[in-house]
Amino acid sequence: MRHIINDRQTLPDEKLLSWFRELLKVYSPSCILADTMERTGVLPSSIRPVVSGRFVGPALTVRLDPGDLVDCLDALKVAQAGDVIIVDAAEETETSIWGGLMTGLAQKRGVVGAVVNGAVRDIDEVKDLAFPLYARAVTPRSTHSPFSGRLEPIEVNVDITVGRVIVRPGDIVLADEVGVVVVPLAKAADVLAQAQAQAEKEERTREWIKQDKTVDQLLKEFGRL
Repeated sequence: MRHIINDRQTLPDEKLLSWFRELLKVYSPSCILADTMERTGVLPSSIRPVVSGRFVGPALTVRLDPGDLVDCLDALKVAQAGDVIIVDAAEETETSIWGGLMTGLAQKRGVVGAVVNGAVRDIDEVKDLAFPLYARAVTPRSTHSPFSGRLEPIEVNVDITVGRVIVRPGDIVLADEVGVVVVPLAKAADVLAQAQAQAEKEERTREWIKQDKTVDQLLKEFGRL
C-alpha cells in the first residue's frame, strides 16, 4: 500500500500570512482574491461551508485513493499551528473521511480549518467545536478504517487537484461564506498587494454609493463595479 508523508519544502513567510489574515476583515475576501487572480484558483462551488467560519493559512495537502478511502489521521503527524488541511477525497460523496474526533485532534495541533473534496460527518460536534469545515457532502457512512484498521493508501504534502485547481503544499488557502480560493505560494506577494488595492477601491466605491453617485460616475472613477 502507498504510504507517503512528506514535509513541506516551502511555507509562506509569517508576515505575509499576517497580511492575508487582515483580508478576512473585509467583505467577501474570496471574491477579491478571485478577481485579483482573474478568476483562477477558485475551488468548485459544490464545496460549501458545512460549518461556517473564515480562515486563511498554508495548505497541508492530502490525497486519498478513489474506492479505497481511509481516515486521514496521518496528516496530523506533520500538521502545524495555522495550517489548513485540504483533502482530495476523489469527490466521493458517500464516504466520510472527516468527523468530530478528527476535528478535535486537528484543533489540538492548531489547524485553523479544513477543506474536503468529498464528504464529512459529525457536524453537530464540529459546530460545537466552532471549527470551520468545507466539503461536498455530509453522510453518516465512515471509511473502512475503523473496521479494517488500515490507514493507507494515503499521500500527505503532495500536489493535489480539487476541481480544476492544482493545490501545492504551502499554497495559501482562504475561505469565507462565499467559497474557497487557493493562492499559489509563488505568486502570493503580488496577489496580496493587488487584493489590498482592490479591497480599498471597493470600500471607496461604497462611500460613493452612499453619496448617491450614479453608475456612470462610479464606472468612470473606479472602472468596474
